[in-house]
Amino acid sequence: MNRLVLPVLVGTVVLAGCSADAVRDVVEREPVDVTFQTNVEADAADVVVDTLVELTATDGTLEDVSVTSEDGEETIEGEGSGERWVATDRLEPATVYVVRATGVNDDGETPFEATFTTVALSLDEQTYPAVSPIDGETVGVGMPIVVRFDLPVTERELFEKNMHVRTDADVEGSWHWYSDNVVHYRPKEYWPAGTEVTVALDVNSLPAGNGIYGQQDQEVSFTVGSRVITTVDTARHTMTVERDGQVVRTMPVSTGRSGKESRNGIKVIMEKFDSVDMDAASTGVSEDDPDYYNLSDVKWAMRVTNSGEFIHAAPWSVGSQGRANVSAGCVGMSTADASWLYQNSKRGDVVVYTNSPRGLEAQNGWTDWNVDWETWKAGSALAG
Repeated sequence: MNRLVLPVLVGTVVLAGCSADAVRDVVEREPVDVTFQTNVEADAADVVVDTLVELTATDGTLEDVSVTSEDGEETIEGEGSGERWVATDRLEPATVYVVRATGVNDDGETPFEATFTTVALSLDEQTYPAVSPIDGETVGVGMPIVVRFDLPVTERELFEKNMHVRTDADVEGSWHWYSDNVVHYRPKEYWPAGTEVTVALDVNSLPAGNGIYGQQDQEVSFTVGSRVITTVDTARHTMTVERDGQVVRTMPVSTGRSGKESRNGIKVIMEKFDSVDMDAASTGVSEDDPDYYNLSDVKWAMRVTNSGEFIHAAPWSVGSQGRANVSAGCVGMSTADASWLYQNSKRGDVVVYTNSPRGLEAQNGWTDWNVDWETWKAGSALAG
């Protein structure tokens, strides 16, 4: 029996010896630091502003990632977890940024910090997006969203992908580029009354082409008010106002005389003035022209074309209103009627002119509703 026990005891001793060596190996292993990689080199200068900063970790995970300007005034947002973090904001020009993070693994924490500087851009290298309507405005059902860039955008497709229109109702709509500087958005049909709309232009530091970048993001929210559709019948010399499908007032008017006819078509109220001076020189008429006029303090005026057509009070033509067209193209009415219309109208209300022999030129005002839907959609940079 002793012969049988002895090999077992020896085997036990050998195993115990191997187990002790393994423990010593674990205790004596060198700790491993987390290593970091980023797409922006430390101390880099002239980093382009459309860069989305990325940070990854090897042999660990990332915690507490931040990208801030050296002065603390700018923070770049980002997202990610585990081993990779990516910025969701582009960078500001001529700014020193500091990237900070902590790498974590079983051996502890490893800090990371790197600094870089973005390229400086002049105003001639940045395009500013001006948006209409303005934030918080209540507008009519015909109001287009108008964006004007002060410098041209040749990267239309890229910009349009970053120009978002959100509504609280199911509304089909599309952008339509008139030029590299002007783009409009409208729905297929007039906006439903009561619609809440938010326009988000995420174009800050986005490359616009030819070395130009977006100057800043814009976010505008507006409300579509009641459905007001006004019809001007130039042959009958009348204006009829409908609100939410019901006729609320019909008024006698005078429109443009022969040779100066008010233009036919669907127009939209662009501006409102409780009082305005009207100088024909602003429409290209010289002072020695028989058609020249210079009227001061014209009451309750609302612009409907770029070329100078207004709807306004015209007490001097009351005798012709409802009977003859005697104006230079504007719609004139009594001061009382003009005051009522002004108080009951808003930017974006639709004004339809009928029975005039003179057509409305494209882009002479907000002429979007004179374009059929398929043609309108074809003006999107994302069409096709």
